[in-house]
Amino acid sequence: MFDGFQLETVALSEATLRVRHGGSGPPILLLHGHPRTHTTWHRVAPLLTTNHTVVCPDLRGFGVSSKPADTSDHSGSSKRAKARDGIELMRYLGFDRFSVVGHDRGCYTAFRMAMDHPETIEKAVMLDGVPILEALERCDALFATEWWHWFFFTQLEKPERAILADPDAWYGGDPEAMGKASFADFQRAIHDPATVHGMIEDYRAGLSVDHLHDREDRKQGRRIQCPAMVLWSLRDDLERLYGDVLEVWRPWTTLVVGHGLDCGHHMAEEAPEALASALLDFFHGDVDSSSFTT
Repeated sequence: MFDGFQLETVALSEATLRVRHGGSGPPILLLHGHPRTHTTWHRVAPLLTTNHTVVCPDLRGFGVSSKPADTSDHSGSSKRAKARDGIELMRYLGFDRFSVVGHDRGCYTAFRMAMDHPETIEKAVMLDGVPILEALERCDALFATEWWHWFFFTQLEKPERAILADPDAWYGGDPEAMGKASFADFQRAIHDPATVHGMIEDYRAGLSVDHLHDREDRKQGRRIQCPAMVLWSLRDDLERLYGDVLEVWRPWTTLVVGHGLDCGHHMAEEAPEALASALLDFFHGDVDSSSFTT
């Protein structure tokens, strides 16, 4: 797994991150989602290293990375805080400008990174998500039924007690589908009470401070300034929830393209070649000017 990559533990000003990095060329930061660790990228990352330096951290609160202190507003688990980690990590590795790809909860950190640090982000890719504020404002009975966990996870203590009573039953996971080494890493994470708490805090931050950051961006008229791509899983529920996923993203971007991939939610594990191909096309090609949003 991650042949030729270096594994490091990097102490930053606010967090300590476990990170793998390898390859050479223009840098790409890959951010995983819930309940995965950075090992979810093990089939995609090597496909990108022929042209790029690829960096895969565990987000703060997840995997083996450090867990933020609990606060009443959950700001230590905010996407703004995790975006700062990503910027600092890449500078530590020698990169002042880079592209970012985020999946699921990592999608929100990638979005926040592009919004807060436009001078640093070359291109941004969001996988299987829409801005948190959009999800909340568009919430209906279908969303509440299918994404009920968003609201359950904001409750204090109860989610952790429910998950830790039987993490395997709660999260599932298939070693053949995920890869045996990646599955073992995932297993360690979901059986660790501190990590489960850190992952759930990410959701609490979403419904406390993260959507307020989105709201302030919209009030100020801020958009992602760099070229952006949105990819979503055709066998998951984004199209069923939102119809035209790109239309949801247009008010938040200046230049956006995207399409669905024929896979389930964990696209880096289920469709690594298709995902890597789409990423390389985006990073190396010209963005269709017809997608420009005014």
